[in-house]
Amino acid sequence: MRLSRQGRVGDPQARRDQRFPGDQDHRGRQDDRSHDREAGLIGRPVTRRGLSALALGLAAAARPIAAHAQPKPLPTIGWLHAGGAPARTDNLDALRKALAEAGYIDGQTVAFEYRWADEHYDRLPALAAELVALKVDVIATVGVAPWAAKRATSTIPIVFGTGGDPVAIGLVNSLARPEGNLTGATYLVADLGSKRLDLLAQMVPQAKRIAWLANPENVSTERSVREMQEAARPRGLQLVVVNVRNESEVEDAFATMVREACGAVVIQADVVIHARKQQLLALAARHKLPAIYTWRDFAEDGGLIAYGPSIRAVYRQVGVYVGRILKGAKPADLPVVQPTTFDLVINRDTAKALGLIVPPALLALADEVIE
Repeated sequence: MRLSRQGRVGDPQARRDQRFPGDQDHRGRQDDRSHDREAGLIGRPVTRRGLSALALGLAAAARPIAAHAQPKPLPTIGWLHAGGAPARTDNLDALRKALAEAGYIDGQTVAFEYRWADEHYDRLPALAAELVALKVDVIATVGVAPWAAKRATSTIPIVFGTGGDPVAIGLVNSLARPEGNLTGATYLVADLGSKRLDLLAQMVPQAKRIAWLANPENVSTERSVREMQEAARPRGLQLVVVNVRNESEVEDAFATMVREACGAVVIQADVVIHARKQQLLALAARHKLPAIYTWRDFAEDGGLIAYGPSIRAVYRQVGVYVGRILKGAKPADLPVVQPTTFDLVINRDTAKALGLIVPPALLALADEVIE
């Protein structure tokens, strides 16, 4: 038998009779190809248009797979504050640490959108609106900014830290059951004015006219002034309200205190005022005016006396609640947290410079005495 180039055997009949493994499948494939040829599926030349259509079809088929493979966007926290970006980030670090403990690490598992009003309260509504337009997952805010956040949205969760009574100033209906989309922590500095007045009166018993340095644009000021005046009367003290709205008015405010023969001053816990910390400390020293502040770092940096809660604890609590909300909790189910401890810090060196002797009763109450 002689093999030919055209087939495996020269005899056509032999070719038909010859059996090889897989011949049955081969014939089945030939039948399929015949069917496809009749259907017009093969046998036609491949054109450029056909290749393009094929490529588009494959791309369309792959699109759902590619979309499915895209990483999920990070949850976003909108930060709103009336002040400027601080040089020291201790407070924000406390918030971030609480978030990290809940599994939300800044830049890795959560993103921040920061909005600072730079001590211009009138900018807060527009900044809050920006965060709402960005559709952030939750807004975190400390100080006087929560009101702007509340007015901007009734759906995005808001976690606040505020120095006033949240119920009295209208942020929530109840501390235990906040309702709506807001919850957070209060540090009650607006309600501590009478306590600070009492401490200052003990430190400077000869002072009968005491100034109250306040920002009239702060939502808590009007209520605080009433409470301070009520606290001053039974002690035989006269309260002199001195307003300051911006940086340019601080020096004039101290000149007014001197002119009004004020023997001491209570400094309001306000963002605009506290942003001038070094200026406040310098003016109080220059005019030999005993002053009481809210935050302990004022006494640590040379102020006479400070009394108030831990602001870092407030920031931390805001972080805790933001983490819980990102995990699915509702603001209405998270009660507003109130401070349980307050720090009394006395700078004895400053007292000596002012010619004051710290009463033993105050020394006994002090959490820290700076010598």
